[in-house]
Order: sequence, then C-alpha cells, then structure tokens
Amino acid sequence: MAVLVVGSVALDTVVTPFGKADEALGGSATYFSLAASYFDHPRLVAVVGEDFPEEHKQTLRRCNVDTEGLEVRAGKTFRWAGKYGFDLNQRETLSTHLNVFEHFHPRLPGNYRESEYVFLGNIHPRLQLEVLDQVSSPVFVACDTMNFWIENERETLCEVIKRVDAIVLNDSEARELACEPNLAKAARNIQELGCLKVIIKKGEHGCLFFTPHSHFSAPAYPLESVYDPTGAGDSFAGGFMGYLARHGKLDELSIRRAIIYGSVLASFTVERFGVQRLLGLSEPEVLARYKEFLEITRFDS
Repeated sequence: MAVLVVGSVALDTVVTPFGKADEALGGSATYFSLAASYFDHPRLVAVVGEDFPEEHKQTLRRCNVDTEGLEVRAGKTFRWAGKYGFDLNQRETLSTHLNVFEHFHPRLPGNYRESEYVFLGNIHPRLQLEVLDQVSSPVFVACDTMNFWIENERETLCEVIKRVDAIVLNDSEARELACEPNLAKAARNIQELGCLKVIIKKGEHGCLFFTPHSHFSAPAYPLESVYDPTGAGDSFAGGFMGYLARHGKLDELSIRRAIIYGSVLASFTVERFGVQRLLGLSEPEVLARYKEFLEITRFDS
C-alpha cells in the first residue's frame, strides 16, 4: 500500500563543524520519501523550479520514489541554508528563499487520490487541508507542523489536527501547541484537540508516543559520529509511515515497531551530509540496526 507525502523538495546548503554541503538535494518530502522507500514506493507531491537538476530527479526515481506528483514550474527551486555548531541540537537559519514553493498548491494525480497512507509534511495548514480534500478514503493520516504555524495559523492547524490520526512534532512544538511545559500533559491536551495519537520527537533523546490509554518511550540510537542532523525528523516520519504502509497493520504494537524503524532511518541520516547515507543504505543494514535497538532496550521483568 503506497504512502503519499506532500511537502518540500529543496536545494540545501548546510554548514557544520565537520564540513559543508552546497545546494544539495534536500527538503522535508525528499528525506521522507527516501526513508520510506526502504519499505514502500512512496508517492511524492511537491514543486521545484526549472533549475532543479535532472540528476536529482533520477536519484529519486532510482530509489523507487514515484515522482508523478513532482511539479516543475517556471522559476527557481526552494533554497535553504543553515549552520550548526558543536551542539547539533541548535541550528541557525542563514537564508530561506521559497521561490516557486511560495505559491505551491498541491495537485494530486488521479491514482494518488486513492492513497491509503498519507503524510502531510510541514506546509501551511491550509495546504494540508487541501490535500485531505483530495484523498478519497485514507486508512491512516499523519501530519507534521512547526512553531510558525502554531503561532500564526493556530485555528487552521486545529482543523487539520481534528482530521488526522496522528501528529508528529518535536518537544518545543508540543509544548507550544498545548500551552503546557510538561510533555505528558501536553500530549493529553493535544489529544483533546481531536488527534488521539501523539508522537513527540526529542532529538538525541529519542521520542515519546501517547495514546489516550498508554504511552511508549523510545531511545535514540547511540551514535559515535553525527555529521549533519538536517532531515532527521523527516527521515523518522518516512521510516515510520513506510513501515506502516508495508505491513498494513495499525494496532499499538505495530505503531511502536514503526517508531523504532523511524528512529533507525533517522540515525542513518545524520551519519553523512544531506541524503548521502540514505542513498547508500541497504535493507540488511536497516534490519541489523533495528535488532540492535531491540538489544539496547531489552531488560528482564
């Protein structure tokens, strides 16, 4: 069952203490799609400019990403530049040029409208609603958001939250959305907005998953080398949704497994700049690291 993702495809310039990448393939939908491609044939909906390199399109296709929904418009591709210090949890945005992405309105190809698993990337909540109005009968819908939408488009965002099955957001976003500093209470407040499954990412400290009747805490994989954390959250979402789409089960145990697979894909992403590590990854490597997660979290009753 193919998973649909709507978000950004961009050219990223990233500087960390360990090097620099200039105008590399990036964007939330790109990281999501490449991570999901280890389980599924993700359907990508995004927009790029005429300057978007053909080699990047070929890269996506080689990785079994369906690019029929990748629109090419006159103008320049979305560009973002950021810088990290030795604390890789903190990022400084150097520049953002939306270009053709500024006027993006998702248009789903006919077969995409039948997608059963849908992920609404970090785009304007109004656009997320436009996507929901185009899909016919999704089985599972999850969304992402960010502080800017929480602060400036809260009413529209709350409409989205009522229509999705799960929300994936980081700890600061959860606190701001819920107006609550305690994450457990914040999750309950978000559930009261209408979304019963809340996944809170905590970066190098793992993530939390809350339902109305349970909670689950997953660690981050203990890495010795982290070069570029860009796209880790989007890779997490891609691994999470890709696993669910592949196995077609939505019971709590399956969702917990999907969270671990999401963490696995995120851990690989940060080991190289941009999407490089995702491009060279194999399914046996993914499975091996999943098994390592099982070992590092195992204990006796």
